[in-house]
Amino acid sequence: MKNPILYRKRFIPNECILLKDDIILECTDTMIITKWATIKKRCDLSNGFSCYYLDRGYKISKFMNSDGTFLCWYCDIITPDYNPENNTLVVIDLLADVIIYPDGRMKVTDLDELYDAFDQELIDKNLLKKSLLSLNKLLDDIYTDGINSLTKPLSAWTDV
Repeated sequence: MKNPILYRKRFIPNECILLKDDIILECTDTMIITKWATIKKRCDLSNGFSCYYLDRGYKISKFMNSDGTFLCWYCDIITPDYNPENNTLVVIDLLADVIIYPDGRMKVTDLDELYDAFDQELIDKNLLKKSLLSLNKLLDDIYTDGINSLTKPLSAWTDV
């Protein structure tokens, strides 16, 4: 895969957005590193970097505010849908997230949204299982090796 056209698909809210302003810094078949600014202006978040672990089912993002201050590591549970014919990659957000704050606190979020999406039949049993298994893999990776091992690929692009 060579620098695909990136899309972000979410179930809640239901949307699929072209990430036209994201800059792909590095791309392999199993990992993509991007630099981005928020799609909509926000007072708490301005920009960041993301490392998509396509083979593991999660994305690690470094969130920063407008003055470059590190806010947190935000970990999305995802599944990739690559179309080689038009070189597009739709990254599907599987709702569950993990936030790691600068002081080391960790919070698992949006499991209620995962339940709601399944209950409303926005996702099927296979996506529910994929989300839970990828969340488990992410937590195991964090508990075993720490967040720094997962953010290491970003260090060439940012002062992680």
